Amino acid sequence: MTAVTPRRTAAVPLGRDGFPQLLRAEWTKLRTVRRWGFTLLGAVLVTVLVSVFSAASSSSETTRGGGGPGPTGSDGKPVQDAFSYAHRTLTGDGSVTARVSVPAGRSPGDTPEWAKAGVLVKESTRPGADYAALMLTARHGVRLQSEFTRDVAGSGAAPGDTRWLRLTRQGSTVTGYESTDGRDWDKVGTVGLDGSGRSAGTPRTVAAGFFVTSPDIQSREREFGNASIDQRPSRSTARFDEVTLSGRAAPAQWRHTDVGGDPGRGAGELRRTGDGFTLSGSGDIAPAPPPNDLTVMALEGAQLGLVLIAALGVLFITAEYRRGMIRTTFALSPRRGRVLLAKAAVIGAVTFAAGLVAAFLSYLLSEPRLRSGNSARLFDDLTLGDAPVLRAVVGTAAVLALIAVLALGLGALLRGTTAAITVVVVVFVLPLILLSTLPLDLAHALQQLTPVAGFAIQGTLPRYDQVASVCLPEEGCYPQGPWTGLATLAAYVVVVLGAAVWRLRRRDA
Repeated sequence: MTAVTPRRTAAVPLGRDGFPQLLRAEWTKLRTVRRWGFTLLGAVLVTVLVSVFSAASSSSETTRGGGGPGPTGSDGKPVQDAFSYAHRTLTGDGSVTARVSVPAGRSPGDTPEWAKAGVLVKESTRPGADYAALMLTARHGVRLQSEFTRDVAGSGAAPGDTRWLRLTRQGSTVTGYESTDGRDWDKVGTVGLDGSGRSAGTPRTVAAGFFVTSPDIQSREREFGNASIDQRPSRSTARFDEVTLSGRAAPAQWRHTDVGGDPGRGAGELRRTGDGFTLSGSGDIAPAPPPNDLTVMALEGAQLGLVLIAALGVLFITAEYRRGMIRTTFALSPRRGRVLLAKAAVIGAVTFAAGLVAAFLSYLLSEPRLRSGNSARLFDDLTLGDAPVLRAVVGTAAVLALIAVLALGLGALLRGTTAAITVVVVVFVLPLILLSTLPLDLAHALQQLTPVAGFAIQGTLPRYDQVASVCLPEEGCYPQGPWTGLATLAAYVVVVLGAAVWRLRRRDA
């Protein structure tokens, strides 16, 4: 017999589990299942339609924060500029100095935390004119403020304390100093009086003196599905001793003016008391951000669209478990963690693209409706081309993508469609429903500590530490910053996806 030598044949691999091949395989699965495509399209339509219908409803209702036009600063932005002012005319360089007490209301409960008393140099007594003010506040110590938005902290102070405060003007710059004894002075900061720091346009003649402000006191009541804000004027008083004005000043007597006076608040009062003065008044010197966030309102539909996005994320993994196909997937690609990461990359990229389309369409269709039905003063003048709005629109798409990946991770952990979707509803939908009914502190805790924190990325209203405000969840306000909120959601995604990878590697398919 003739011996037969067996031929060597190359081993044919059953499959390849390189990451690009895994991405291609998962993308093929996603695009070939029609109902998944319909689910994605439904998420886009729900997001857009709910946003548009909500905008149409809001435009026909009275929105919080109406009222007539008020003063604007040098940049054209609305400001608050109403206060009690004792002043003289200063020509050229000079300084104003006073020993100031912490302002106080009739009782501790009637004193706003940002009641202010101090020395001030202002281009004119016209509301909205540029200024530099060095002040003692009721609860925030010494502050140097200018341009309505700039705020520099000095030393701390308690009720009953006094400080010597001084503003020195040299050309277009004003420097603030504080002292506890009137002899040793500490510099607080330097600001430009004309808002630009350039001497061009700086008036030679300015008003210089001392002032008191007392912002409105806000209180809130929350009932099921409804929140009301009570805002009432306040009145604070401070004492000023050893008041001096150096430089070319006229007239010799201090003149009292209620800058931006509102008859409903009552007139301020300047009284001579011994060697000093007592000044009382109402109002505030501060920015006046609009009360409503148009971008949040225009993107409201994303809170319902997330349900379909999450369902798609869950089905992308649980459908294979239900039909037993996951065993074939793992047989061809034994590295289970890489399989899950490939699924996460595909579902994340697809839902981000869909979310981007939904967010852009929602904003473009809702924004004109919101502006047409409400006073322009209710909203900021931001447009789609401005960075905060672009961040909110793109961030909404990122939130939807992260929700899809989080749902995928939950599906891999629980291996059941019903259980995973139930968890998603509890984690996302339930908190969003409860935010308007819970006590405000508890609602803020939910916004900061649960995955719904990601929706903070939609906020575009500027926030100022020197302006006390009420942050209402039902108006889309989140207590944390936009990037902090998005990072919180991303942290949940990392933890859940990591736990799913760990479990896949240690359990049978």
